Amino acid sequence: MSGRGPGPRAVALGGGRGLHVTLTALRRLTDDVTAVVTVADDGGSSGRLRRELGLLPPGDLRKAMVALADHDGSGALWAELFQHRFGGTGALAGHAVGNLVLAGLLERLGDPVAVLREAGRLLGVRGRVLPMCAEPLEIEADVTGLDDDADVVRRIRGQVAVATTPGRVQRIRLHGPGGAGEPPRGCAEAVDAVLGADVVLLGPGSWFTSVLPHLLVPELHEALTRTSAKKVVVLNLVPQPGETAGFSPELHLDVLCAHAPTLRVDAVIADADAVPVPDRLRRAAAALGATAHLWPVALAGSPDRHDPVALATGIRHALDGLPAEPEVSSSTTLQEQRETRGGDEPWR
Repeated sequence: MSGRGPGPRAVALGGGRGLHVTLTALRRLTDDVTAVVTVADDGGSSGRLRRELGLLPPGDLRKAMVALADHDGSGALWAELFQHRFGGTGALAGHAVGNLVLAGLLERLGDPVAVLREAGRLLGVRGRVLPMCAEPLEIEADVTGLDDDADVVRRIRGQVAVATTPGRVQRIRLHGPGGAGEPPRGCAEAVDAVLGADVVLLGPGSWFTSVLPHLLVPELHEALTRTSAKKVVVLNLVPQPGETAGFSPELHLDVLCAHAPTLRVDAVIADADAVPVPDRLRRAAAALGATAHLWPVALAGSPDRHDPVALATGIRHALDGLPAEPEVSSSTTLQEQRETRGGDEPWR
């Protein structure tokens, strides 16, 4: 992997598609990017490998590596291959090639940091990918709305169960491999990356299963409160069915504050079209010490997906202390601005 390149030291925390888009945006701003990835997945290919081999679930780690891979050079083929899934109905059906490669390296080397370093060389990764913890974790949630009495609280376990619950998630907890009596232990390299960062991004992504878990690892939580880095929260564009159904943008921040009441944030980035009542979001952001930046970051024609180019622009504006909302002249519509914003220069 590459060493420190020009630009700020950026750390992105999350998992899945949300982390992928953040990393893609950050690559436009700096060559020094570290991804810190959740390791609680228990579904699909990752869940099968976790149950059968007792390994870290590799899927979110794989996606982060592909986001940082060299797509124009020697790593391009490997990046494409890592995403390829086997078809058919046999034992390999549904497995991503990259998941199997990472699982094999984990069995061979043992240390997940070393595994990701070696796989990064194969893919030509610019930056680093690190696990949130070196051992697989389990998510447990308090959920209401699963009984006739809407106030009854039920506990459910597992990332897939939490992400797809028809109830309303109130709070989550993390358990280490030993169960409820064993707290999660943060990856030392991930903790050091947060402490040494210039900017740390949290979100977007599945709020309870990809974003908030980082705040529940004691070492990472302490690092996030101690770091001198600018901290930026990127909000989702739409509520996630099951996990955050019915959530307003400001409720996402309220939940974050409830899970980490001492955390202070510098900026909150949200898409202007996804915020029905901007003043409420501004107040919720202010409660975290942050400024709300309402920026057109959705992909044109796909209001549920972030545009990495636009997100990079929004991040740059937030970090440079530029206006919290784009200036649109009377002769320029918001849609026209969305279509022309791709020419912005990267922030360095």
